[in-house]
Amino acid sequence: MFSVRSTSMIARQYSKRLAWQPTTSSLLSSQQLTATRRSYTLDSFSGGGGNSTGAAMAEVYSWPITKANTILNIVPQGKMYVVERFGKLHEIQPSGFFFAIPFLDEIGYVVDMRERAIDIPPQSAITRDNVSVDVSGNLFLAFVDPERAAYGARNPLYAVMQHAQSAMRSAIGEMELDEILHGRARLNSLIKGSVQESAVTWGLDVRRYEITEISPDPVIRQAMDKQAAAERTRREQVLQAEGEKRSKELSSEGVKISLSNESEGNLIKVKNEAEASKVKLVREAEGEAISVELRAKAQAEAIQKIAAELQKPGGMDAAKLALAGEYVTMYGEMGKQSNTMLFNDRPADMNALLSQAALALSTGMNQANNFQDQGIIDVDKSKNE
Repeated sequence: MFSVRSTSMIARQYSKRLAWQPTTSSLLSSQQLTATRRSYTLDSFSGGGGNSTGAAMAEVYSWPITKANTILNIVPQGKMYVVERFGKLHEIQPSGFFFAIPFLDEIGYVVDMRERAIDIPPQSAITRDNVSVDVSGNLFLAFVDPERAAYGARNPLYAVMQHAQSAMRSAIGEMELDEILHGRARLNSLIKGSVQESAVTWGLDVRRYEITEISPDPVIRQAMDKQAAAERTRREQVLQAEGEKRSKELSSEGVKISLSNESEGNLIKVKNEAEASKVKLVREAEGEAISVELRAKAQAEAIQKIAAELQKPGGMDAAKLALAGEYVTMYGEMGKQSNTMLFNDRPADMNALLSQAALALSTGMNQANNFQDQGIIDVDKSKNE
């Protein structure tokens, strides 16, 4: 720090000497003077020099930046000049040109009003759960009040950078490691709010603060790697177990559906077979009923015809003769089918045979008449139904 301030003071004195020299060197352009001053600044944080971050960090340690009074002075766009007369604030000049009295007026401060980014180097901090981490960030700010920028602090850029570092360490100490890793937006807002309160008196407006890198302790990093590996292994096992579980569930569900479909098929088959059997029995019963009805009708009609023929002259004698013939035939058939011999007590008595035939005929006629009456009634009922 001593060497930086010394070079800044030497550069300022050198600029004043150039302003007092009566030679043509007093008419040096602002570009040449700036280049001369930059040769006296230290750019140890530029990381190679020439980039915007390195220039911003060089500006932090080269504050304040002055310029020689050339009577007709030109203020570049985006900058403002703080003009002092007899060491006291005289006026603030915006971009453009203005005249300044030599020997009396001095351009004490050149304030760049453009937004700039200041690199915050890694800072070691302890989290709430006692974990050591190195955190770096970028601070984006701009001057809004040249007077406060010139007289609010000896070096406002350096002050705001130091305040940002302390605010960052304080905010990290209030959070755990997991909260820091997963809540950068919250950490950024905490640091920005803390820095903004102090930067107002320095003429600065803190636009935003961004965490660039969070590096835990090597031991903690190894533990985190192991934890991450264990978590990936656990997730793999869980996914594999869930896959096997799902596979078994689908297999059992398939077996269940198969058995359910098979039982439903058997039930439908039994219902269809029972329905077919029922229909078959109904159809057979209906056919049997129709057959019995037709036979009864045919028998009734035959009996009616026989009865009508018996009422005719000679019909009874013909019936007796036919019955006697059938009676004889019956005896013959019985003799063929059995070893038992049947003999009439009066085989030569034709009158006895005819009387037996007449008796059987009269008995058959009475039964036929009764059956005819019943058959007609049944036929009428079936017709009505």
